[in-house]
Amino acid sequence: ILMMQWNNWTFNSDFILLGIFNHSPLHTFFFSLTLGIFFMALMGNSTMVFLIYLDAQLHTPMYILLSQLSLMDLMLICTTVPQMAFNFLSGNKSISMAGCGSQIFFYVSLLGAECFLLASMAYDRYVAICHPLRYSVLMSHKVCGLMAASSWILGSLDGIIEVAAALSFSYCGAREIPHFFCEVPALLTLSCSDTLTYEKLVFFCCVIMLIFPVAIIIASYTRVILAVIRMGSTESRHKAFATCSSHLVVVGMYYGAAMFIYMRPSSGRSPNQDKMVSAFYTILTPMLNPLIYSLRNKEVARAFMKVLGMDKATA
Repeated sequence: ILMMQWNNWTFNSDFILLGIFNHSPLHTFFFSLTLGIFFMALMGNSTMVFLIYLDAQLHTPMYILLSQLSLMDLMLICTTVPQMAFNFLSGNKSISMAGCGSQIFFYVSLLGAECFLLASMAYDRYVAICHPLRYSVLMSHKVCGLMAASSWILGSLDGIIEVAAALSFSYCGAREIPHFFCEVPALLTLSCSDTLTYEKLVFFCCVIMLIFPVAIIIASYTRVILAVIRMGSTESRHKAFATCSSHLVVVGMYYGAAMFIYMRPSSGRSPNQDKMVSAFYTILTPMLNPLIYSLRNKEVARAFMKVLGMDKATA
């Protein structure tokens, strides 16, 4: 009997994603808006990746790291929105255990990788502004490649740990996840097992994946701000602030939302709040990142115009 119960809990039924939208006119409008944001994020991040790949003048550490951020954002939004759109349009809200595990792995891995990548980008700006003469040594292509690779590897390790632990629990009852994708805090509310140890593990991982990179970012930008204030040239000061402010906007949006979701006690959670904040950092932020970096960046604008010029010449 116990074996049959375990099978029922683990394999027999899929999870049900309750989603974020119903089929009322207002929610249908918001769903259409979400799809529009998805396609903008898709185009914006794809454009950033291809521009940086195609333009040799953008093959510098800062832009290589930026291309990795765009690639991560591209993968992140593709992890959640297509499944949400399929569930909404088909009326079939189920997701298999394997599908749920895949979502957990990819979004946790990508979130973790972005945490370390944003810290690497802060270090890059610190070296560029505070140690410009040693920049080619301290931020060589080899160092930049190691930073990018380490971000992907550390993020993937976090994803493996969290998905293995989350899917080791028994899930029972209605198996209805009060979310639009398989996010770990929402999934744990359905567990029949004691998840206290796992919640402590998640908190510990968050300290490493969030607090440690934030400390690097704060330290880097404290030094950067002090260096910028001492700059004699107004133009140099304006250029440095423009570059760093773009990064700080992204850092604030990203880390603020991630800490809100993962570092609060489960007793104080509200499903609706969690869904709204998750939508912000998994859907809206990937759309905003390429806009924030490209609109305020003359090099990216130049590369874009160059590609358009090449297209016209070919035509």
